[in-house]
Amino acid sequence: MLDGFSSLGEGIRLVLKPGLRRYVIVPVIIILLLYAGMIALLATLFSGWLEHWMNAVPSWLQWLDFLLLPLFVLALIVPALYTFTVMVNLLASPFYGFLVEAVERHLGEPPAEDSRSLWRQSLDGVIRELQKLRHVVPRMLVLLILGFVPGINVITPFLWLVFSAWSLAAEYLDYTMDAHGVSVARMRELLQAKRFRTLSFGGAVSVLIWIPVVNLFVMPGAVAAGVILWRDHYRLLNETLPGKAVEHHH
Repeated sequence: MLDGFSSLGEGIRLVLKPGLRRYVIVPVIIILLLYAGMIALLATLFSGWLEHWMNAVPSWLQWLDFLLLPLFVLALIVPALYTFTVMVNLLASPFYGFLVEAVERHLGEPPAEDSRSLWRQSLDGVIRELQKLRHVVPRMLVLLILGFVPGINVITPFLWLVFSAWSLAAEYLDYTMDAHGVSVARMRELLQAKRFRTLSFGGAVSVLIWIPVVNLFVMPGAVAAGVILWRDHYRLLNETLPGKAVEHHH
C-alpha cells in the first residue's frame, strides 16, 4: 500500500506543476459536476436502502447491529463512489489521453508510437472505456445481488473494497497502456502478474478519493501515476511476459 501511495503522491505533484495543470482543468470541472450530482442522489436514496438492508438482517444476527450498520453504510457508498468514478472517466477519457502524452514529455520518456489523429484517439478512448465496462459491470451486478442475501451481505463490503481497488488500478494504468498499444486483454495479464502492486496502487486511489479537495486531483494524479508505474514496472513486464506484447495502433 505504501508503494501505491508514493506513486500516487508523485502523480498528483506532477499534474499540479506548470505546463501540466492545463490538462487537468476540464477533468476537474467534470468531477465537480458529477460529484455534486452523486451527493444529491445518495442523500435521496441512502436512508431507504439502509433501512431495507438492516431489516433484512436475520434475528439471530441483530445483536451485531453496531457492527453491521457501518458495514452496510460502506456497502452502499463504495459502489456509488466506484460508479461515479466510472462516469467521470468515461467523460474525461479523451483528455486523460493527452495528459499521458504531456506527462511522458515532462519525464523525458520516449513518446508512444501513436499515429492516430486526435479525433481518433478520443473516439478510441471512449470505446475502450466501454470495453472495460463490459468486463466490470457483470461483476458489479453479482456484488450488488450478494448485498441483498442475508448472511452473505456481511462480507460484501470487503469484496467491494477489493473489487474497487483492482478496478481503479486497471482504470488509471490503462490510459498509458492504451497509448503504448497494449490491448485490454493484455493489460489484465500484466496486472495479474503484479497483483500486489496493482492492488497497492488501486487501494491508494480508493483511500485518497474520499478526501475533500484532494479528490479533485486524485483522478488526473492517478493517470500521471500510471505513467510512472508503466515506466518503472509494467513496460519491462510487457516485453518479457509470454504472450502478445503490443497491438500497434493504425
